[in-house]
Amino acid sequence: MPQTNALGRALIANFLGNSPEWYKLTIIGFLVANPILFILSPAAAGWALVIEFIFTLVMALRCYPLQPGGLLAFEAVLIGMTSTTTVYNETVGAVEVIFLLIFMVAGIYFLKDMLLFAFTRMLTRVHSKIILSLLFSLTAAFLSAFLDALTVTAVVITVATGFYGVYHKVASGKHFHIDHHDNTTDDEVIELHRDDLERFRAFLRSLVMHAAVGTTLGGVLTLVGEPQNLLIGTFAGWDFVEFFLHMLPVSVPVFFVGLSTCALLEHLRWFGYGQRLPETVRRVLTEFDEIESAKRTDKQKAVIVVQAVVAIFLILALGFHWAAVGLVGLSVIVLATAFTGVTEEHRLGQAFQEALPFTALIVVFFVIVAVIHDQHLFQPIVDYVLALPANQQPAVFFLANGLLSAISDNVFVATVYITEIQAALQSGAIDRAQFDLLTIAINTGTNIPSVATPNGQAAFLFLLTSALAPLIRLSYLRMVVMALPYTITMSSTGLLAVIYLL
Repeated sequence: MPQTNALGRALIANFLGNSPEWYKLTIIGFLVANPILFILSPAAAGWALVIEFIFTLVMALRCYPLQPGGLLAFEAVLIGMTSTTTVYNETVGAVEVIFLLIFMVAGIYFLKDMLLFAFTRMLTRVHSKIILSLLFSLTAAFLSAFLDALTVTAVVITVATGFYGVYHKVASGKHFHIDHHDNTTDDEVIELHRDDLERFRAFLRSLVMHAAVGTTLGGVLTLVGEPQNLLIGTFAGWDFVEFFLHMLPVSVPVFFVGLSTCALLEHLRWFGYGQRLPETVRRVLTEFDEIESAKRTDKQKAVIVVQAVVAIFLILALGFHWAAVGLVGLSVIVLATAFTGVTEEHRLGQAFQEALPFTALIVVFFVIVAVIHDQHLFQPIVDYVLALPANQQPAVFFLANGLLSAISDNVFVATVYITEIQAALQSGAIDRAQFDLLTIAINTGTNIPSVATPNGQAAFLFLLTSALAPLIRLSYLRMVVMALPYTITMSSTGLLAVIYLL
């Protein structure tokens, strides 16, 4: 008996890992209540499941949603809220998104050296904070229009963490050896003070936030900018160029308003922005970059050149739609590894680690979407919106998607709404022209307002849960506050564009 009790306690302790006890009890409560609700009212049980799943997304910092969300999804299939056949069909219908996450993210992993080189030069060579912030935002936007936002954010995190490590090594009193080639002074040790540390943290916080928002500015533009874009584009039957042209009336105004907000925040120094890089810190970072550049071998330089060429191929392949996005990503893996000497299996495997947990979560999304379909949960909402005058429908969809995407994952939200709109098109409730307008509203609505919280934007959540966040004192609340001006200006612009330009 003591052994049994000990085993039981161990099982309870292991349930959902290190998440808080109240969170574990909440998930257990959901699992117990759902079968009872389903017997009483299938519709009520379906809505409860959707709310419970959104709760797991909102609490992603406490526990990754794959486990609690996966348990809820497993139970939904088990008690008959949906079937494995429906789940399979939903997953197969989104196979391009799955290929994007598996192959494209892994492909960009092998372009990191080139991306790190570009961001490093930018940080050390540009002295104006406003220009530097705009460059970080623009570069992140451009890269995110063609690459995965999580990978771009990962590069920014790597750069910022690396520079923080160099600075901290000096600030903590360890010797940093600087060789002066002009022979005017001997090697020296630069002493930095505590206030430099806090100013440097504020400087890095603002830069990484500008870059994170930049991934949204670029991500909404193209078919591959965000996973939900490809999902929406697949439903709409748009290729890379068609998607870009359809989004232009909304995405371009938001893009320029976002950049203007970046410059204004740096000029006014509001919401935690505007901190300049201390000159003592710049001196350390610049000379460290010079030392690293001097040590760079011809082989390492060749790797950067190859990666740059492969990046150009990637942009051309996507722009001219040479192949499905996932296959383009696979070709990037082959080219970027074959010509840089990466031929060992374990080195290839490392590239897939970043995206596979999210890929698994995407499949769990499709289980919840299958429940929504089988239980017709969103049908009354969609019917209500479609009963409105046609010119009001895009704005309402933008707002509905935006509000839900601010607290939940935007891929999930986009999946729910685009499938309902496609069903309305197939039933004849709307024509193709109206379907296109609503599709634009859904895509921009899930992308733009999602910057409000880390829960809605995967790049923000990735940044918040990274090793960099505690180093630069970037908490959940601070991120929400720093994102607030962007949320207001970009969402307002997006809504006005949907109302007046579509």
